[in-house]
Amino acid sequence: MLDVGCFSAHLLVVSGSPLNPVVSHKTRLRLDQALDRHNRLRPEGVEQVVTAVRTARRIAERAGVAGIVPFATSVIRDAPNADQVIAEVARRTGTRLRVLPGPEEARLAYQAARHWFGWHVGPLLVLDVGGGTVELAAGQDVEPSFTRSLPFGARTMTRRLALRGTAPRDHRGLAREQVLVHDRVVAALEGTSVADHRAVGCSKVFQQLARLAGARPQHEGPFVPRTLRLDDLRGWIPRLARMPAPRRARLPGISRHRAEQSLAGALVAQALMVATGHDEVEICPWSTREGLLLSLIGAGDDDENYRVA
Repeated sequence: MLDVGCFSAHLLVVSGSPLNPVVSHKTRLRLDQALDRHNRLRPEGVEQVVTAVRTARRIAERAGVAGIVPFATSVIRDAPNADQVIAEVARRTGTRLRVLPGPEEARLAYQAARHWFGWHVGPLLVLDVGGGTVELAAGQDVEPSFTRSLPFGARTMTRRLALRGTAPRDHRGLAREQVLVHDRVVAALEGTSVADHRAVGCSKVFQQLARLAGARPQHEGPFVPRTLRLDDLRGWIPRLARMPAPRRARLPGISRHRAEQSLAGALVAQALMVATGHDEVEICPWSTREGLLLSLIGAGDDDENYRVA
């Protein structure tokens, strides 16, 4: 599988389970810096994607992989020139990127979390803060009964709030936007009660915020339990708001290329937790990519071999 996101193109070749990677290779991208003011991907961004896809194809061929399943996330999917970008990449590489609708990304993240925690985990709420959008999924069975995709990703909100580069001088706008996100999430739930569901965060945003708030580092492995508490998140938001991006990049868990979006990601994460009635979320290392891999592998709905936590 080739996952083309905002910050990397990740080639992952697995044998039997996402826990058994045969090949894992990332090509660094900065597509957030290649968007114009209308969120169209500029030629330099297309060039980055073409180079990454060609690199992935060479590595896959050397590993004996006959074909790649390539998909692109919201940075390409939601670009006004997405069709042209996909066509250009296909013309120059022979690989046509697939895009998944937001609700489908939410469904796959839900299935990945179900596999990770086990099918008998009970009512489950999955929160995924991506770059362009936020995905929510909830249910009590193999398939979620509720999926939504909202335009409040960390990159989207960073641009909307003009948070790039330096610390904002006026924090009142941040609070207003946070209330907006909260209210839109409540409206999207349409009276669905998820406060009694097990809340799981399935994204890099939640992973980095949990590490910032004291969770164990990623190098200790995926099986270490990690959580993010709402009180800790509330304490960090004003501190992040006072820091320019280079200072945030020196904090635990926040990488240099995600530092600009870390404040917006924290604001959105808090709004999601409050709107869904959760003081704590558990961190799941699997999300949409693993959900798609599991569907391709054909993991059975009741196969306990895929219960990993």
